[in-house]
Formats: sequence, C-alpha cells, structure tokens
Amino acid sequence: MDIQQYIESGILEEYALGVLPEADRAEVERIAATYPEIRHELNSIVSGLDTYAEAHSLRPPSGMRERVLAGWQQAIRGEQPVAAAPVAPAAETPYVAPQAAAPAAEPVVRPISSAPETPSYEEAPRRGFGWLMAASVALLLSLAGNYILYNRWQNTESELFAAQNDQARFAAAQQASQKQLSSQGRELAVLRDVQFQSVTLAGTPAAPSAKARVLYNPATKAVYVDVHSLPAPPAGKQYQLWALDNGKPVDAGVLAATTAAGDSLQQMKDITSAQAFAMTVEDAGGSASPTLSTMTVLGKML
Repeated sequence: MDIQQYIESGILEEYALGVLPEADRAEVERIAATYPEIRHELNSIVSGLDTYAEAHSLRPPSGMRERVLAGWQQAIRGEQPVAAAPVAPAAETPYVAPQAAAPAAEPVVRPISSAPETPSYEEAPRRGFGWLMAASVALLLSLAGNYILYNRWQNTESELFAAQNDQARFAAAQQASQKQLSSQGRELAVLRDVQFQSVTLAGTPAAPSAKARVLYNPATKAVYVDVHSLPAPPAGKQYQLWALDNGKPVDAGVLAATTAAGDSLQQMKDITSAQAFAMTVEDAGGSASPTLSTMTVLGKML
C-alpha cells in the first residue's frame, strides 16, 4: 500500500470532518490501526481542527454570569433600597421690630418670609412609598435589560462559534480538495507515460464480469492498479495484487477500499520482474501466499 498516496487522497480530512459514510469510516480506522504513519497523520489532522476552533473561540467576561444571577436573586427576595422619610425643615424665626419709646405703643411683629409648608403626618409616608416604588421599577427594568443583553450576547457568541466551525470545515475541505487534485495530476502523468505497460486483468469463472488493469514500468519497477469493476469483498476481507514471476507469486500489496471501488489509481509495491498479474481475496491486511480459490482477475503481459 502506498501510504503517502493514501494520506494525500484527502480521505483522512473527510474522516476528521465526519462526512464519510460509516463503511468508509470503519475502513479508515482499520487502516490507521495497521499503519502507524496513517494513525499519526489522522491524529495531527484532528488535533489541528481542535486547535483552530479553540484559538478562535470567545469566552464571556469574568464574573458576568455571577453578576446577572445575583441581581435576579435580589429581585426575587425583594431586597430593594429603603428610602428615608423626608424631614420637615424648621420654621424661620420671625423678625421683631424695635419698640418705640412711647410706653403706650404696642410692639409690631413683621415676619420676613413665610415658612415652607410642612408635610402632614399622613402625607410623608405616601411620598416615601412613591419614591420606593419608582426605584423598584427602575431596578426591575435595569435587571430585565441586563438579562436581555446577556441573552443576545450568548446568541451572538453561539453564532460566532458556529461560523468559526464552518470556516474550519471549509479550510479542511479545501485542503482535501487540493490533495485530491495533486493526486489526480500524478495519476494523469502515469497514464500518459509511455514507459508504462498496460496489462488487462480479466475476470475468472469466480467473477466473470470483474475487470482491472495494471500499469507496470519495467525500468523503474513501479506498479499501479486501476480497477474497472470488482465485486465487493466480504467483511474483514481485502483484495491483494500478485505479480507472477516465472510462475512464482510475489506480493504486490493490498488494495484500499476506494481503489477496489474504482475511485482512484493506486501505486502498489515495486516489482522487479513479472510476466503476469492476478488478484485474490485475502484477510484484511494481506496474506503471505495467495488463496487460489478466491482469484478474481488474471492477466498476462504481452
């Protein structure tokens, strides 16, 4: 299996984003458990997404929740400020004019100004109660306004967090697309390289409609496989490619699930010499020798 090509295919990013079907997710987990390099790359991608989301997250101001809850608790218990009753001002001392020298004259008292009206005993509590009610209403309105603003702030924070998650998903999807384009470019270069010999693998009696193709470069020993149609392997099984060199089978690697489904061109193990190629169905991870009863396709080099 070409580990680097599998990493660059973008399937690990799709796994981390949670957009893969359940069957493909299971295949990724199985391959990651088999190849430490793939497990390390998958962990790096997941950790990168978590780091990106955490770096762009916002936290509420310190003590915001406690202040809002404390205000509501005071309002529920009725802890309102008590207004002091107004104190009546003291009456001014009237001015007394000097008396005349005549003994029979009566002193004349002329007040300079009228004293302010003192509230009656019954009226003072009513005025204090009115001030207390006004203060209570103002406090309740303030608490209600703070509650509304706090809820709006929470909604805004949630929307911002969702937008940041969407941005992280878009960045990962874009990275996966770039890897896929790069992989497709390499595949196209292989298909156009005249040094590669094309070997058609036809279906055996066990799978008459199966068909695949091997691209083999005798100079570089490189081998690529291109699947046209293969039956889906049973659970826990995997297709394995074999090179036949003077009748002796040589392991050329196992096929990824995406390759077996015909979605991509996969580079296999280098083969020094071969006159034919075949595929068998083996246990997941491959086998040291082919199971001839499960041979699906076979083809000879011209």
